[in-house]
Amino acid sequence: MRVLVTRPLREALHWCEQLRARGLAAEPLPLIDIAPTDPAPVARAWAGLAGCRAAMFVSANAVEAFFAARPEAMDWPAHTAAWATGPGTARALLAAGVPQAALVAPSPDAPQFDSEALWHLVGHDAGLAGAQVLIVRGTDADGRLAGRPWLATQLEAVGAQVHALAAYARQLPAWDARTRALAAGATDALWLFSSSDAVRHLQQLLPSADWRATRALATHARIAEAARAAGFGQVDTVRPGLDDMVASIESAR
Repeated sequence: MRVLVTRPLREALHWCEQLRARGLAAEPLPLIDIAPTDPAPVARAWAGLAGCRAAMFVSANAVEAFFAARPEAMDWPAHTAAWATGPGTARALLAAGVPQAALVAPSPDAPQFDSEALWHLVGHDAGLAGAQVLIVRGTDADGRLAGRPWLATQLEAVGAQVHALAAYARQLPAWDARTRALAAGATDALWLFSSSDAVRHLQQLLPSADWRATRALATHARIAEAARAAGFGQVDTVRPGLDDMVASIESAR
């Protein structure tokens, strides 16, 4: 069975490499393009970072976009925490030079990787009242902040001052004829979704496709709901860890 990995290209290639090493026929089919945005707001955020109690990053792409604008020779501020919702983002922060002591993220064996899991770790911090918290995320193709505001709402409820920073744009990919044909004919493949945006982009790119006989794996319940709404006949939820994904994929053989 073919497995189609719909993450942005660089991440998709990385996941395909890991899945192939486990004997699976994985192919990249990116449904999100990552594009740069105006670097000036990111540079301003770096200038004020030492005044933040925490900076939260929604993805490894957010980390890369933010650190691409880091002023030369500037280290991560000693009193600013770096928050991540999952192990991929946490690894990206450490690779970018964030000290381990500053990192706050769910354990790699946590049952889920999302804002709720992160809030379970940081929500008890009495120092959040009146504190500055930066949330680094992307925008959608229309320039609106992507993702849900759940964490920002929790932070504001305890008195934190939240600043949302758009560091990159998540865009609809430009498919050539070959890619479009590959996707349209992949009703017998297993689609791996890690973003609701990817599902929505697939609907935009192939609005007439019939996925009723097609299976999908989603790395969160909300993404699974989007895949079902798009018409996928069987949708299962899986933790976004390699072993879990391999086990779920192999169960479909």
